[in-house]
Amino acid sequence: MRDDMLILPDDLKAVMDSDPAIIDEEDALNYHMGLHAVAMYRKSHELWKKGEKMAARKINYDAHALTGADIHPGATIGRGFFIDHATGVVIGETTVIGDHVILYQGVTLGGVSFDKGKRHPTLGNRVVVGANATVLGNITIGNNVRIGAGSVVVKDVPNDCTVVGVPGKVTKRHGVSVEKELRHDDLPDPVRDRFAELQKEIDSLKKKIATLEKR
Repeated sequence: MRDDMLILPDDLKAVMDSDPAIIDEEDALNYHMGLHAVAMYRKSHELWKKGEKMAARKINYDAHALTGADIHPGATIGRGFFIDHATGVVIGETTVIGDHVILYQGVTLGGVSFDKGKRHPTLGNRVVVGANATVLGNITIGNNVRIGAGSVVVKDVPNDCTVVGVPGKVTKRHGVSVEKELRHDDLPDPVRDRFAELQKEIDSLKKKIATLEKR
C-alpha cells in the first residue's frame, strides 16, 4: 500500500459488498480506483486536520492524477464510503457525507457561490448518487435518498426519497424507505407519469364526447 493512502476496514468492506466486479480483497487493494481515491482522501484529510494543508493538497493533486477523482481534503466523509469508478467524481471542500454512502462515476458535489463558508451539500446516511448526477449548493440530502443518474439537485431532499430529472424532482414511495441498491433501470420518471395521466384524461374525454354524439 502507498504511504499516501489510508485504507480503513469499513471502506474496504464497502467495496467488497457493493462492487460485484471485484475478485477478492487483494484485487480491491491493488486495483480498485474508487478505493484508492477514498484512501488518498483519508490520508489527505488527516493531514488537513493537523494543519499540514500543503501536504494534504499534494496528496489531493496526486489522487486526481491517479484516479480521476477530486476529493478536497477539507471535506468530511463518514464510514464505509464507496465510489464505483472514480473517474470524474468531484467533492468540494465543505461537503459533509454521512455513513455508507455510494457515489457512481461523474458525480459532482459542488458549490454555487464564492463564499468561504458552508457552500457544498450535506448528504445523510445510506445515500446513493447515480452516475453523472450533480448536487449543488449548501443543501441537505436526507438519509436513504437515491439520486438518479444525470439528475441535477439544487434543493433539500427529505429522508427516504428518490430524486430524478433536471432539475431534480422528488418521488416518495408511499413513505417507505427506498432500497439500498440503486437500480438505474428502475427509477421513477415524473415526466412520463404526467404524460400517462394526460393520456388517461384524453381517453376519458373522448369517451364522453362519443357518448354525447350518440345522443
